[in-house]
Amino acid sequence: MHFDLIVIGSGPAGYVAAIRAAQLGLTTALIEKKELGGVCLNWGCIPTKSLLKSANLFQLFKNSNQYGINAQQVELKLEKILDRSRNIVDELQKGVAFLIKKNEIKLIYGTAKILQEKTILVKYKNKQKKYKFSNLIIATGAKPKQLDFTFDKSKVKSKVKSKANIPNNIPNLVNYKGAMSIREIPKKILIIGSGAIGLEFAYFYNAIGSKVIIVEKNSHILPNADREISLEISQNFQKKGIKLLTNSRIKEIKYLKSKKTKLEIEIEIEIEIEREREYIKNKSSIKVNVDYIIYALGVAPNTKNLGLENVGIKLTQNGHIQVNEYYETNIKNYYAIGDVIPGFSLAHVASHEAKICVEKIMGLNPNKLNYNNIPMCIYTNPEIAFVGYSEKEALEKGFEIKVGKFPFSALGKAKINGETEGFIKVIFDKKYGEWLGCHMIGNGVTELITEVIIARTLETTHLDVLESTHPHPSINESIVEAIENAYGKSIHI
Repeated sequence: MHFDLIVIGSGPAGYVAAIRAAQLGLTTALIEKKELGGVCLNWGCIPTKSLLKSANLFQLFKNSNQYGINAQQVELKLEKILDRSRNIVDELQKGVAFLIKKNEIKLIYGTAKILQEKTILVKYKNKQKKYKFSNLIIATGAKPKQLDFTFDKSKVKSKVKSKANIPNNIPNLVNYKGAMSIREIPKKILIIGSGAIGLEFAYFYNAIGSKVIIVEKNSHILPNADREISLEISQNFQKKGIKLLTNSRIKEIKYLKSKKTKLEIEIEIEIEIEREREYIKNKSSIKVNVDYIIYALGVAPNTKNLGLENVGIKLTQNGHIQVNEYYETNIKNYYAIGDVIPGFSLAHVASHEAKICVEKIMGLNPNKLNYNNIPMCIYTNPEIAFVGYSEKEALEKGFEIKVGKFPFSALGKAKINGETEGFIKVIFDKKYGEWLGCHMIGNGVTELITEVIIARTLETTHLDVLESTHPHPSINESIVEAIENAYGKSIHI
């Protein structure tokens, strides 16, 4: 059987590519190994945000007195929270299946392997079948990075001697998938890593009653964000009782002798102090006992056992597939998109890449994706959203900049909402007024960031925004207020 296009992987990159191809008249097949919709729909974006919505509501009811409402004795039922998230996944998965059927895409379940002569071998259970194609898109996504260690199984219950002294196969050591399958509220939980995944799980478990510890190897949590955002979320988390161990790494994990389901973790903390003509570096260790450990160290591309070597597709040193600006590999008619290529591991990026890739295959000459205008959103409470350059990055690029901030504590709508934590920070090029970056932390900012993305796409300057009337009272007034602050025109601060 021959197809104009075969797509391997049905996540936000794969199924979007398949649908766009079908819309443009290509006979299209979509190969999926296990779960339609990929990690995003099944174990990432969708179910985690469902958990966070429940956590937000629980906190809202607990603090309802400030709104003049008495909602005492609020009961949290974790089983129902988890079941709701799975039900939403099931509904959306059926929606994707409907779209695939509607667009007459051939859905093939099984494990794909690329052969020579534009052929794919698909194995499913005890059967296998070959398919021919004119074009191939690899959208196999990524999986959680593994902790780097070796393991002597004979020493599970005793001190483990290994490269990093961290044994694997520990039932209570889980990744993001396992973290959404814990059917109890842990008394104490430790999270390794403080990127988006780590922070969201830290907020969720803290909100439902767990004591949470975050271990981060860098000097501050959320190290890829603007420093002021990082400091703000650090202070917020510490107020919530979340313990932050920065400049830290896991030295050893072992079972407690008294209870196998408990874990003892030794954490090595490195304290670095740099002064003029002086550099001090100290190390110390602490031991903590927890019920669960979540490791949130990022993701690694799914490129193994795909048969890439059969056609000579090149990989980067980190195992990603090398592509050009329109996602073609070094082999003609072979493409790759989403988390399997270098860059952002984000669903909205993968879907945009999918459309560009397919339209390029069809000769439609689409615009290249501007990776400097990709929003990063973190759905903690307060939420975090940012796009473009941080203040540090803008200065490193050689820009002379104008920086403005506006706190939500000075915003009427934020006071009405009872959500006054956080701020908006804007960065503009001093010479031409170009909007270089915007960084937000506060309630609802993951929706607010879209205004900035569109403005930057249209090459909007600060003058264009200041001449646009924003409604009052509203949260998006804060953007205008921050820009006014950058240019010395503040009214309300």
